[in-house]
Amino acid sequence: MDLYGRHFLTLKDYSAEEIYYLLDLAKTLKAKKKAGEFGHSLEGKNICLLFEKTSTRTRCAFEVAAKDEGAHVTFLSNSQFGYKESIEDSAKVLGRMFEGIEFRGFAQKTVEDLAKYSGAVVWNGLTDVDHPTQTLADFLTIQEHLDKPLNQVKFVFVGDIRNNVAYGLAYGACKVGMDFVLLGPDELEVDPEVKAYCEKEAEKSGGKFTVTSNVDDVAGADVIYTDIWVSMGEDESLYAPRVKMLSPYKVTEELMAKTGNDKTLFMHCLPSFHDFETEAAKSKKDDGLDIREVTDEVFRSKHSVVFDEAENRLHTIKAVMVATLGHQ
Repeated sequence: MDLYGRHFLTLKDYSAEEIYYLLDLAKTLKAKKKAGEFGHSLEGKNICLLFEKTSTRTRCAFEVAAKDEGAHVTFLSNSQFGYKESIEDSAKVLGRMFEGIEFRGFAQKTVEDLAKYSGAVVWNGLTDVDHPTQTLADFLTIQEHLDKPLNQVKFVFVGDIRNNVAYGLAYGACKVGMDFVLLGPDELEVDPEVKAYCEKEAEKSGGKFTVTSNVDDVAGADVIYTDIWVSMGEDESLYAPRVKMLSPYKVTEELMAKTGNDKTLFMHCLPSFHDFETEAAKSKKDDGLDIREVTDEVFRSKHSVVFDEAENRLHTIKAVMVATLGHQ
């Protein structure tokens, strides 16, 4: 399969076969790294990591993956991008210097404009409405931990059902034929265009797409997934109303038990509020707010595969870069 020169902006641009190809490539590259074998497919390539938002896993995964394959990486977070220089002009400049550009920031249009104007291969490291590299890592983790194909998996995303991680997962899940459920309060309405797209893709793939507020719909789930309740870039004043709205959807041992499945995986893109060991959780607790989207008991339980997910960001991101920019 030839993906050379393809942008990776959203999984909506990729077929199920292409998604499986990237997952298989990630498995191969992961096995080689574990064996101490490193490639040269990106040797001589220069890659720019352009960040508007903070990062742990995304930055580290792109940097290590690129260097594992021989590329040189420039991390850029304090430029005139979009401030004193237009995105179009910046894209044209960066395209003269780099073969690949990763963008992590706010607007999806920004990563699309980078792809449009730069002439480089562009990868989406997260926007306000999508997170495709996270989805690949999650799917690889599911493949490693469940003894069933992806198209037989029931996947339930619980909590803030209209954030970027939820939408990115929905696109991928519906492409590969999962039974995908968005479980959260009715007040958080899923974007109608996202809903229509996912319903259409699920119908084509033989999967299922459901939006519900009934916690009993976790029954039979193979995966319970959640994310923090106030995302990067959102106002902190949202914590109080979100806690009130989303506390009934906190992932607890009781919620996990409702699946009726002792092998249900707990997944999270991280970072997570699961205890009070972070400054944010401590300060909000002092204000009378428990902002934990999952209990510590679940986060540390036998069901939790969150750190395998975190590691798999490296291997799936490497697969994307090798497939789209690697020497042919």
